[in-house]
Amino acid sequence: MRFVFKTRYEQDLQLFRDRTEAGWYGVLLLVLLAAPFVVPEYWRAQLVFIYIWGIVGFGLMLLSGFTGQISMGHAAFLAIGAYAETLLQIAGWPFLLSAPAAMLLAAAAGIVIGLPALRLTGIYLAIATLAFGFIVEEVLARWESLTAGNSGLMVPPLNLAGAPITGSHSFYYVCLACILLVGVAVRNLLRAPTGRAFIAIRDSEISAQSMGVNLARYKTLSFALSAGITGLAGALYAHQIRFISPEQFTLFLSIEFLMMIVIGGMGSLHGAVFGAIFMIVLPELIAITKDYLPQAIAEQTGLKSTVFGALMILFVLFEPLGLYGRWVKIRTWFSLFPLYKAGMFRRQKAYQKSERVH
Repeated sequence: MRFVFKTRYEQDLQLFRDRTEAGWYGVLLLVLLAAPFVVPEYWRAQLVFIYIWGIVGFGLMLLSGFTGQISMGHAAFLAIGAYAETLLQIAGWPFLLSAPAAMLLAAAAGIVIGLPALRLTGIYLAIATLAFGFIVEEVLARWESLTAGNSGLMVPPLNLAGAPITGSHSFYYVCLACILLVGVAVRNLLRAPTGRAFIAIRDSEISAQSMGVNLARYKTLSFALSAGITGLAGALYAHQIRFISPEQFTLFLSIEFLMMIVIGGMGSLHGAVFGAIFMIVLPELIAITKDYLPQAIAEQTGLKSTVFGALMILFVLFEPLGLYGRWVKIRTWFSLFPLYKAGMFRRQKAYQKSERVH
């Protein structure tokens, strides 16, 4: 196992731990840049969906994984970003202006739901965000003069800076650039005092408040940032599917987002990406394996939901750290072999919240 000995304070500000880690990320970036010229068009589209879902994962991870605020209404923020981007693109705005505007509108909606939810925690906060999702879905369906209701809206080609982008290669690189920028921004935020305040709130609100953390301010800020990032994903999502309607932003989509970060690994930015890959690739694997399943099972309409639910239960019971936690264990095993101890990652009872005094 490699150890990094820090000899100066500037090392804590570096984006990568060492040159080896930076080199591996550089190789990954080169592979992703070359992917459009190597993979078929269908799988290139799946990579775009992974990027978009990864951006949603970053936003939801910031709120739930690092601040400890459960949200079951993130599909509403995705819808706000998608509709705002569509309407602004129809009005002739370039993407460099319409995407930030969609993010600001989604962030404003995050503040709207964040302020009343300041006194709510746990299941009560989840119910509040769930109700917000229902409200947004209903508004989009009823406000026909603006959103065309259930008839939906056709999304024009992405107008980046005055010229429309019609090629799939160009849009692929736009999505890749967006997820890289969001990932770097969120990682830097988590290393800043704001990110440390988010983590303190997650671990114990009482302890954080006793250390001078303004709970109302940072909870609202977390909601706003999470919603804004999800709004950017909604803008990209609208251009990817080219048609939007209220039926696409339902409760089930919000549950999928929550499952994505839990299965990927709560409290880890890598987990958000792993979860996005899992959520996009798993339906394709199910479709491939249907040909080898008994006909009575393959034709069941709820097969995807059943598989997702079963996997969710298995991860919660046997791998609470998610896919990224499993990868860390595998990496550690190879690093320490043959000195690896079987009980190194054994689950232990830990009482992190100071409220648990009895």
